[in-house]
Amino acid sequence: MGGPLGAIIGRYPTAGSDPEGQMDGGIIRHNRKCRDLVFLVVFIAFWVAMIVNSSFGFNQGNPLRLTYGLDYKGNMCGDRHGNPDLRELEVRYWMNPNQVYQSGLKSSQFNLADARTICLMECPVPAEDGVNFVCDYPEGDIRLSVDDWIDRDYDYFEFLTPEMRNSSLQLQGPCYPVIFPSVNVFWSCQFIARASNVSLRHWQQMGGININENILIDKTIHKAINSRSAVLKRYVADIGKSWPVLIVCGGMLPLFLSIIWLLMIRHFVAGMTWITVFLFNALIISVTMFYYTKAGWIGDDALSVVIGESDPYVNISGREVNHLRAAAVLMTIVMIIAVLSSIAIIRRILIATSVLKVAAKVIGEVQALIVFPVLPYAILAIFYMFWFSAALHLFSSGQILKNDCNGNCCSYDLKSNKVNCDSCCGYSIHYTPHIGISILFHLFGCYWATQFFIACSSTVIAGSVASYYWTRGEISEEIPFLPVFSSVKRLLRYSLGSVALGSLVVSIVEWVRFILESLRRRLKHVDTVSESCMGRTMSSSSQCCLGCIDWTIKSVNRNAYIMIAITGKGFCKASAIATGLIMNNILRIGKVNVIGDVILFLGKLCVSLFCALFAFLMLDTHKYKSAHNKISSPLFPVLVSWALGYIVATLFFAVVEMSIDTIILSFCQDAEEHQGNAQYAPPLLMETLDSQGEMQRLTQGS
Repeated sequence: MGGPLGAIIGRYPTAGSDPEGQMDGGIIRHNRKCRDLVFLVVFIAFWVAMIVNSSFGFNQGNPLRLTYGLDYKGNMCGDRHGNPDLRELEVRYWMNPNQVYQSGLKSSQFNLADARTICLMECPVPAEDGVNFVCDYPEGDIRLSVDDWIDRDYDYFEFLTPEMRNSSLQLQGPCYPVIFPSVNVFWSCQFIARASNVSLRHWQQMGGININENILIDKTIHKAINSRSAVLKRYVADIGKSWPVLIVCGGMLPLFLSIIWLLMIRHFVAGMTWITVFLFNALIISVTMFYYTKAGWIGDDALSVVIGESDPYVNISGREVNHLRAAAVLMTIVMIIAVLSSIAIIRRILIATSVLKVAAKVIGEVQALIVFPVLPYAILAIFYMFWFSAALHLFSSGQILKNDCNGNCCSYDLKSNKVNCDSCCGYSIHYTPHIGISILFHLFGCYWATQFFIACSSTVIAGSVASYYWTRGEISEEIPFLPVFSSVKRLLRYSLGSVALGSLVVSIVEWVRFILESLRRRLKHVDTVSESCMGRTMSSSSQCCLGCIDWTIKSVNRNAYIMIAITGKGFCKASAIATGLIMNNILRIGKVNVIGDVILFLGKLCVSLFCALFAFLMLDTHKYKSAHNKISSPLFPVLVSWALGYIVATLFFAVVEMSIDTIILSFCQDAEEHQGNAQYAPPLLMETLDSQGEMQRLTQGS
């Protein structure tokens, strides 16, 4: 007998040769031992490192830093442990408008982070018939409680001594005039550069110094609120605020939809391909329309960056809106490609239906295959809850340190009861390089762990289906769970190291793509590269090549897991066997397998797009549009819901996917070992392939 499995099949010709009388004997139990133990040790060490890395985040981080700003004392707004207690004071307000103006000048060494800020309940507004003041936290000779200070709208100017009043008129505190209107933009008071004429006139009559009315005041604060780092923090904070949406749309909903899809494949396989294609197109159009709505291109429900009520004539935009518009354009392109591709494969759908019939037969015989993915799903759910919590703390694990500035400013110190010019510098959250490395390691760990659990699930399914095939489909109805239990046992005892290696290879390739893509975007800013035709060609070619390599490795890995489940070989040996088998039959199995994979891929997208659509609907409620739970943009929660939905669907759809791949690979090897006449193929497989005219192509030589 030829081929890599000839000796094994020849030695164990029947399914019942196992001396222990188990039903998964023969080829499945041949010569197994622990493989790739080094990589199992590496994976265990990686988990230890993940726990240590996460513990650093839990010890140093505070997710509230992703939402709220700092006052001039280094307290975080909304922090109950601040001095004073700031649990109700969540909005950051810049007290001195001249400092804001000065920080915006290009020639100035004074930064906005050093401008004097305090935390308030809401942004103050100018008086209609006079001038309002916002005074510093009460302490020293100011005998007011924080509650009384809040009740007085932060104004105790009338209690000041003549010295304090004179200092305040020089914009040195402790009280500062409210000259400019402001709105709450992501818990910071955005100045609107249109001074109140009434308040400004009263301020001048009181002898106050000149206040700059330049538009630079508006732009300086807007630039700080709208910086890349600030937007990234808000996106990460959105994940923490929308955790109920993630649980429902990223966990419960895809679980329900995936099980429904498997049951319909089992009982309604003839119509599922058409239903899947139709739903996919309907869902992708619906999600695209939601992006257009939130981007402000359809309807009047555009994303607002303002928290609470605001002047309808005030128009403040942010990067979040631009990102939504970019996502809408991208989704439009994807939608057009998807619709055209669906039309192109309509004539091939019948082939996919015939292949899915075989998987439906296997699911009907080995009934535990529908239930089994719940186990890796539960493990992944626990892992993701831990991972997301650690990620929020890692992203907020910088240290609050006083700035090192050269600014020249003075402010009244209520404790020492005098003007102090030595403590001008404010506070900022400083991130060290090792925090960035920790975050990247945490992200890589998530991807590797996800790939590992999916690979374990796929290997168990492949082992169960292989048992079904090599026993000629003679699975006892009394013990339909035995093949799955036996496959789990083989995985845990022999093949965890091989699965760890396979998932590591995929993870490394994906991260190489990520790093090269980041470098490519940075190189766009270099004129010699961005303007060069050769540079653009090389960039596009490298992206295409890396995408092909990634797809090839994932395909080889999937077939390697099948051979690991069947033969118990290590990852490299199993990959060689699977690759040789595919290359010998690539023209014969491609037509059957590719269309089936396309339908399954569309099925995964249907589940994940439905999760994204439902996430949009949940995030469109009042809860996530106002007050503390207001999210900066639905973009990240929707993307995470989509990704989680796709991962859950991958776990469950692997039942069908691995069933098809395992049976076809087993069939090809079976036919090759027996001179073109498969001996172990189930009757339905023979009938299905023959009815589609594929039998001759599958059994002919290369």
